[in-house]
Amino acid sequence: MAVLGSGSGGNALVIDTGTTRILVDAGLSAKQLCLRMEARGIDPSSLNGIMLTHEHGDHVRGLDVFLRKHRVPIFATALTREVVEDKLKGKADWRVFQRGQDFELGEMVVRAFSIPHDAVDPVGFVCTNHDVKVGVATDLGHITGLVRDELKGVCGLFVESNYDEVLLDADTKRPWATKQRIASRHGHLSNAQAAELVAELAGHGLRDVFLGHLSADCNCPIKAAETVTGLSGKVRVQIAPQEVPTDWCQWQVTRPVKMGSGGQGMLF
Repeated sequence: MAVLGSGSGGNALVIDTGTTRILVDAGLSAKQLCLRMEARGIDPSSLNGIMLTHEHGDHVRGLDVFLRKHRVPIFATALTREVVEDKLKGKADWRVFQRGQDFELGEMVVRAFSIPHDAVDPVGFVCTNHDVKVGVATDLGHITGLVRDELKGVCGLFVESNYDEVLLDADTKRPWATKQRIASRHGHLSNAQAAELVAELAGHGLRDVFLGHLSADCNCPIKAAETVTGLSGKVRVQIAPQEVPTDWCQWQVTRPVKMGSGGQGMLF
């Protein structure tokens, strides 16, 4: 997994097994999506699919222009498709999935689950290849029992850590109504909420976490990392910045996978 960029300016990440490549969200400009994928050794035209968590602009902004050059299938719920399709100028290859059901995408098995956010049908994802699972949970106002259950067993996780409660309360740029929306049960996760989830999942095999969607005004990377690390010190924590892609985080399959060399497969 590598995060291409995360924040209010746009969100996107890549999950790559070596033979199957998935882009999750396309909130950066098409130019930046391509440049950042290429910086991580991925040809944008080699994508097997683009999966959408929800329809907000910072998650789909670059989709229309990107699809004009790269004909990649889009995976989304029916309601998300309905909203996003109206924003696209050309035709797209839509693949609609149901929340709570598994679907295959290349050699991955993907499960989409419902998350609480102020969008038409927001979802998180768990992607499984052999015995390695990675999760994506971005833009959710609180951690439900369903979110906890679906993410148990992931070894890698991208989760939002949007704001520090003290910094949000002290912020003078945002009106009270906006602050209330951010901190609501259908808004965004605080550092403390993200830390609680990571600490719980650490007991179920979580080893690496990317913290994303950090507010530029109401959070800071050091506060986010310290809060999460303080509750779950054995989990490796990386901050996903807005401006540049992260390095790859990789996990090795623990049981042999047939390859030409007879060795074990490596998941990226």
